[in-house]
Parts: sequence; structure tokens; C-alpha cells
Amino acid sequence: MRASGTFKVADFTPAPVPAPAIGTAVPVGVATMEKEYEGEVAGRSATLFTAAYDQASGVGTYVAMESFEGSLQGQAGAFNFAHSATTLGTGRQNEFFVVVPGSGTGALTGITGSGGMAVDEDGTHRVWFDYELDA
Repeated sequence: MRASGTFKVADFTPAPVPAPAIGTAVPVGVATMEKEYEGEVAGRSATLFTAAYDQASGVGTYVAMESFEGSLQGQAGAFNFAHSATTLGTGRQNEFFVVVPGSGTGALTGITGSGGMAVDEDGTHRVWFDYELDA
């Protein structure tokens, strides 16, 4: 099954972290995020976000772990998903997106699958899940 929707970042809070023991040409950071979802994917998420990213050039890679609570096509519950991508200033590449096995609750118990994210030219953030539920 596929469920899709849009999301907005409701909060992005950088977290203080000690300077890495190894310096590189791209700074590393950690943040927490809150997102709000609409559409076939409806609800909210809390995210742990890590990145090595150069703000000036737009070059970097992020890795995120999200805890989602809401519904997919009306099936309510919660689950975790992880995603990462690289940008070279424009567009996304080397994307990874997975639903964490065994993390589903409620009607989403047994959820497995993958998905993706995209940002439209107008700034709209899109998400989709290609998923299965244990019967």
C-alpha cells in the first residue's frame, strides 16, 4: 500500500554537542525536530536529526530517526522510521528510507516498508510510505 502526504517543520532546535574529536571541512550538528503531517499521512512526529552540512554551499548529508504518531490511510497508531540523504547544493541523492521493523502500535502494529521524501520547487515538503501491515 502507498500513503502520501505533506508535512511542515513545526520546530527545529539545535542541540548543544561537544566539538568532535576529529575536525573536518564540514561541521557536524545535532538537532530535534517536530513535524506536522497532512493527507493520507496525518499526524505528528518527533525527530532526532544529525547532519554534516555546510550552510554556505548547501553540501552535506543528514541522518534522521523519526517517531511518528497519527494515521496512514485512516489506520491509527505510531511507529519509527529512519531516513537520510545527501545534497550537493540542489536536489537529493543517495536517499535511504525505512520503517523500523517491530516499532508499530495500534492499527499500525506489524508495519514494514520504505518510502521517501521530496521538496517541490514551491517549498512544499512531501512524504510517502510504501508499506505492509501484518494481517
